[in-house]
This record gives sequence, C-alpha cells and structure tokens, in this order.
Amino acid sequence: MKVLYCITGIYNAGGMERVLANKANYLVAQGYDVSIVTTDQQGRSPYFPLDDTIRLYDLDINYTMNASLGLLAKTRHYLRKQTLHKRRLSKLLMELKADIVVSMFDHDTAFLHKVKDGSKKVLEIHFSRYKRLQYGRRGIWKLADVIRSKQDVALAKRYERFVVLTEEDRGYWGDLPNIAVIPNANSFVPVRQANVGHKRAIAVGRYDYQKGFDELIAIWKKVNERHPDWKLDIFGHGLLKEQLWSQIRQLGLEDVVRLCPPVRDVEKEYCKSGMLIMPSRYEGLPMTLLEAQVCGLPMVAYACKCGPRDIIIDGYNGFLVEEGDRATMVERLIQLIENEELRGLMGARAKEMSVNFSEEKVMGQWLNLFNLLTR
Repeated sequence: MKVLYCITGIYNAGGMERVLANKANYLVAQGYDVSIVTTDQQGRSPYFPLDDTIRLYDLDINYTMNASLGLLAKTRHYLRKQTLHKRRLSKLLMELKADIVVSMFDHDTAFLHKVKDGSKKVLEIHFSRYKRLQYGRRGIWKLADVIRSKQDVALAKRYERFVVLTEEDRGYWGDLPNIAVIPNANSFVPVRQANVGHKRAIAVGRYDYQKGFDELIAIWKKVNERHPDWKLDIFGHGLLKEQLWSQIRQLGLEDVVRLCPPVRDVEKEYCKSGMLIMPSRYEGLPMTLLEAQVCGLPMVAYACKCGPRDIIIDGYNGFLVEEGDRATMVERLIQLIENEELRGLMGARAKEMSVNFSEEKVMGQWLNLFNLLTR
C-alpha cells in the first residue's frame, strides 16, 4: 500500500514532526510504501531520522515567507501560493498514484479533497477544534480566526476520514459522520527511568504564545521564593526566546531558569528531572506529556483544550490545574517539590498508564483505518 503525507516541513523539532517520523518509520517496517510531501523544507534536513526508503518531495511553495506581512498583503500572497501549491501537488499525486493521502491539516486542506488521483483522502489534526480561537489575536486578525474556524468544520466533512487525537476534541466538532479518534503514540521506549530525586523541573515546547512559558516563568518566581534550590529548564526554540529571556532577567531568575535548545535525546533530560510542567494555553494531544509519562515523571499541567485530561488523572499520576490559575499551580508545584515520595508514586503510576499509548496499539488503529478505506 502506498501512503503519502502532506506537511509544511519536517525540519523542526516539534511534536507533529516527531509523530510523523515515527509513523512513517513504522509503516515502512510493515512493508508500506511511504512518501512525505513538504512545501517549506527549503533544502533543510529532516530533524528526526527517517528510514532511507521513505521518499521526500518538496514543492518549493514557502508559505512561511509571508509570515511578517499585514493581513491584506498576506492574503494576496497566500492565494497566489495556494494556486501554485494546488497545481504542483495535483501533478505529483497523479504521478505517484498513492492509495492513501493524509493531510496534516495544513495549507493543502482546502483543496486536497478535490484532487482526482484515485487515492482516499484523510485529514489529521494535531490541535483542538478551537485552535484558531485560542491564538489570542485581536481586531481584524481575530475576525479572520473566527471565520477560518467555521470553515474548518466544512472542510473536515469533505474527507473520507477526519482524525482527531482525543475524545474530548471529538465532541467539539459536532456530529461528523467521518470523524475518528486516534491518539499520538509514545515517541520512544525509554531505556532508563526518571530519577525524581533531581531538584529540577523540565518543560518542553516551542517558544510561542500557545505553550505559555511566559506564564510558567511568572509562576516559577513564586516557587523560587520558597525553594531557591530547585531549577527550571525549558527546552525549545521560537520567536519569543528574547522576550522570555527578558522576563527571566526582570524577575531575577537568571540563576534558576534556563532556556535550552532542543535535544534529540530528550529522554535523557526527562530522566534527569523531578517533574514535568506544561502551562499550555491549548494543545491537541501534547507529546511532552506522553514523553514524560513513559519516562515515569509526575506531571503538572493546565487543563487546556485538548489532551491533558486524556493523560493526567488529577492527584493520581500528576495534577491538573484550571487554565490561568497561577496560585493553584504554585501550590501543586510546591506540594510535589516538598514530597519526593509523592513524586515517585505519581511517576510510577504515569509509567504504568503509558501502555495506553504504545506504538503497537496506536499504529494498529491506523493500519485498520487504512485497510478499511482501501478494501
């Protein structure tokens, strides 16, 4: 069976890129023919290793070059790029004749379902139904987000299958007849177990509005007042790096909060930490929680849409805190800091629960879906 994935790029150290790399490698190991089509790779190497048999194509559209433009200019350039994108992708699909084509809910979503290449079209989203409304933008940009959010539902209906990550998110999309729930799988099988005795908290993600690290730094100021011996390391990269550094300096946290670049052996970093913190404003099914869980770390997260509720049972393998409730977040972090036995207990429970997201279990659902669509 030929399976083709469409995504903006595979050069970032993001959760979606990691998930795609793991899926593609798993499928080729099962004898599938896998291709990945990008629009903005620009000659960069994939961040995560891919099997040599996976074929990579870049359409050289480069949507990301429009990021700094105003709304009208951005719209004009985007429409031109959409026309070019549709022409080049349609030509490639007619040549490759895939059985299944999967859109990662990217720039091809609006037109991929119309391409008559004989393949079954699957739409896969790694964010929640309300992703666009949670950007926090204002004015005309907010209006644009509202309009596009409504369009998302109409587009999702046009695919043979629309795959979301959580049962929570399924409910937000309404009664769509083609919707299915398949979670992300664990990124790796750890060779070590977290030592929760380390006086370090870890957070992982892009430095952007979604991940809420500005919120976390403000929270850590209060934690630091009680426990100055604990450190916080935030692994990632992004446009807000300088803004976050400025916040760290203003709060006098230079000696206890570090912004660290992404690492390929993230398992090692989880296992040198005492807990995982996730202050995100919105998610899909956060890979950082799955990764921390499989390493045996207790987790503290805002109960944002969507994902944390599918992974964390409050008070069992970690703590869920209502969005924006800084005071409770501080309390929960201090509670874990002051009780190493509780950290160990929650970490052990997290490890046990990680079997629900094993690669074999999750990829079995994808194989069943592909077989159902093509038989």
